[in-house]
Amino acid sequence: MPETTPAPSGDTADPGLARLNALSPQDLRTELAQCLNVDRWVEAVASEAPYPDRRALLSLADTHARGITSEEVATALARHPRIGERAQGQDTESAWSRGEQSAFAADTDDASARVQRVFTFAQGEYEGRFGQIYLVCASGRSSRELLANLVARLDNDPETELTVVGEELRQISGLRLLKLLEAA
Repeated sequence: MPETTPAPSGDTADPGLARLNALSPQDLRTELAQCLNVDRWVEAVASEAPYPDRRALLSLADTHARGITSEEVATALARHPRIGERAQGQDTESAWSRGEQSAFAADTDDASARVQRVFTFAQGEYEGRFGQIYLVCASGRSSRELLANLVARLDNDPETELTVVGEELRQISGLRLLKLLEAA
């Protein structure tokens, strides 16, 4: 039976992880803040560097994102554009936002245009009810799916909606952290 060489472990086999582990503490915080603009989360995740492997980093980030408070939701929402609005800027976070909403912006037939008009109206209703923008992990979702989600969430009470938004932020931060890891 031929001998097999063990697979490399840690960041030597993962250039994205190696890149993050090599960053200065301040640069790491800057990169992490693009994933989730919550100081407590950024500090907690950054304080654990260097990360032994991708799974450990993703688990750590997910654990710390599960406790997002209402104040942290407000801070994080300040950096997210409304669904359907093109994120301005040339930075990584703006590019990610444009990509995450690309399915919504790509729908151009008449039926989709009607869905987007109804969505804009419902989004205004949402903002009036909850005093914040509607946030959803939009990656890979059609305008119809986003509209159905938005309409369903209009029935939430404010406390439930904060919990839902926290969960959406957690999902977005996980996807964005993966993007950071793939950016090597």
